Amino acid sequence: MFKRILVPTDGSDITAKAIDTAIELARSLGAQLYTISVKEPFPYSAISEMQPTPPQEFFDAQERIAAKRVQAVVDLSQQAGVPCQSHTVEALHPWEAIIEHAKRSECDLLVMASHGRRGVSALLLGSETQKVLTHSKVPVLVVR
Repeated sequence: MFKRILVPTDGSDITAKAIDTAIELARSLGAQLYTISVKEPFPYSAISEMQPTPPQEFFDAQERIAAKRVQAVVDLSQQAGVPCQSHTVEALHPWEAIIEHAKRSECDLLVMASHGRRGVSALLLGSETQKVLTHSKVPVLVVR
């Protein structure tokens, strides 16, 4: 059935549910797990001398945070006996990076958390999961 499963992580509690589901699903299917954390690009402005954080310091902090998030998934996967590859990428739009990474890694399933927005806030704000659902050609399992 599924052989390559991608689970994006942003370090949130609800993402932890998606990670647990993805690991259990990968374990039961004998699938390879992939995880990704998307880093924010540096917020350049017209007045660069007014930036509160130097660009390299910002990049280093973003990498530390993203690496910690994917390493947590790798650790949980190893405990369950599931092989896991981790990656961090920088992107303006996380949903695009997730879809691109799924294509590049030849994943056949995405497991993502629903952030549970309802009503008008869901319509106005949208979510990365909703955008992935809308644009992905790979099946998406949404975990609540």
